[in-house]
Amino acid sequence: MTGGKMVRNFKAAALLLAFATPAFANPADDAFDTISAKEWTWRQQTLQTEESNRGGIPKHLPDEGLVNQQKRRATWTDVLKQLDAIKPADLSPSRQEDYGVYRAQIETLLDAQRFRDFEKPLNSDSSFWADLGYVARQPIRNEGDAANMLSMMRDIPRYFAQNSQNMRAGLKRGFTPPKVIMAGRDASIAAIAEAKSPRDTMWFEPFRTLPASIPAARQAELRAEAEALIRDEIIPAYATLLGFMRDQYLPHLRDGLAAEGWPDGKAYYRAQIRAYATVDLPPEEIHAIGLAEVAKIRAQMAEIMKEVKFEGDFPAFLKFLRTDPQFYVQKPQDLLDRAAWIAKRFDGVAARWFGRMPRGRFGIVPVPADIAPYYTAGRGGQDRYLLNTYDLPSRPLFQLTALTLHESAPGHSWQLSMAAENEERPEWRRYTYVSAYGEGWALYTEKLGVEMGLYETPYDRFGMLSYQMWRAARLVIDTGIHSKGWTREQGIAFLRDNSALSEHEVTTEVDRYIGWPGQALSYYLGQLQIEKERARAEQALGARFDIRSFHDMILSLGPVPLPVITARTDRFIAEGGKGPWKLPEE
Repeated sequence: MTGGKMVRNFKAAALLLAFATPAFANPADDAFDTISAKEWTWRQQTLQTEESNRGGIPKHLPDEGLVNQQKRRATWTDVLKQLDAIKPADLSPSRQEDYGVYRAQIETLLDAQRFRDFEKPLNSDSSFWADLGYVARQPIRNEGDAANMLSMMRDIPRYFAQNSQNMRAGLKRGFTPPKVIMAGRDASIAAIAEAKSPRDTMWFEPFRTLPASIPAARQAELRAEAEALIRDEIIPAYATLLGFMRDQYLPHLRDGLAAEGWPDGKAYYRAQIRAYATVDLPPEEIHAIGLAEVAKIRAQMAEIMKEVKFEGDFPAFLKFLRTDPQFYVQKPQDLLDRAAWIAKRFDGVAARWFGRMPRGRFGIVPVPADIAPYYTAGRGGQDRYLLNTYDLPSRPLFQLTALTLHESAPGHSWQLSMAAENEERPEWRRYTYVSAYGEGWALYTEKLGVEMGLYETPYDRFGMLSYQMWRAARLVIDTGIHSKGWTREQGIAFLRDNSALSEHEVTTEVDRYIGWPGQALSYYLGQLQIEKERARAEQALGARFDIRSFHDMILSLGPVPLPVITARTDRFIAEGGKGPWKLPEE
């Protein structure tokens, strides 16, 4: 939805409220709607996130300067005070749910400002400059897109300078990523800073093939403008950033690993747990949950070893899986083709498990070469499933089904499309991301693949369990490193010894947990919550339970904190298992 349409919708909503009869008016609902609508409009403008741009090409990059950072903190502090003035009990039932979701968003945003997260805009997995690669690879569909792309590109020098200034402030107070995980992460900067020609950079790629609707003469002008902009502004900006990184930043990163070692670190790590897991659990409790789940999954793995009649111990079985040629392909396209086949097999059974299907579609594309060596195995977005084809001996086929279900359908791509298409929800519920919900759902769908019959061999089921183990082990490793003094070597050994992940994946994943505290906790805690609510609904409803209605109910929520799933399941049970949408055969 464009900004203009959004504004018109808000105006239309205001007119409806104005002419509503007093019998149906709810002043608390009106006050809440006004607060959330105003802040959401401002949030889109100040953050310029992928969500706020609906996956399109932004005209500008966000203002990351200190003045605007202070404004963000002041604004969200004020919004929280306004929310405090509203009694949730005075809200209608639907607005009570909205209030809980929205308040959690504001509290998370405000925590990030309080702890000055903007002074550390990078880790081993992602960074402010690498994240621009997603936008740079967006197709230009018309001349308006081309104008937006050029406008955004002109913002790059300012955007880099502001982030560098913030990083200098973080460096002074020891708020940086650990040194051990950042080796080589400047390579993606150097790829552009040291490019021989503007046409050799990712920023020229969108202009190579412009739509036929743009006249040929205008296409030539746009390419010339892009080439000059890359040569005169973008390459110098990358060169300046590269010099800063190599000369001033990377040599002076902190040696410690634990988030609790940062300024006000214990409070910061607890805030990260709240932000990503959406529950306020102490690290010790999460660590214990992880150990218990690891033991449970390990027993299930042992059963599959018996099923395939493997003669040897667990380490020997892992070695077999990591080295036997039958589990690996030789060409990147073969991996992409296999993933596409898995996704299509899901399409054949989807109607038995879901009542509503999303209109959105996704493509399967390889992870860009400049970030692939440090990137995770795959990552799903609303319109694309990024599959890492780098180092094929570390990409086993027996884990590909779980990965594909997680990242594409019915995992991330489905969930994001379903949220965006649910026009009954306010935009701040449709176009934001809550990690515990999104990652929890995607991980839940991996295990759902067993029920759907999508794992063709015992080795594929072991791959699913290995992925379950991967996420359960995160509970142990994340809390171990950030709260219990674990070393990087301890984390690597724990993941290597308990999962079938390749050595490359084990290393990149542990580095990710070190540099991104709390995020890794969201997956398994989210899955456990969804499984708990499903079991509760099945027991309460008995024969009235319909898995399609339950899945529709979860997906209809959009990204929400975990307690909201519990509250909605209560209503699902009270309403006799009725889903939010009519099932197809009714």
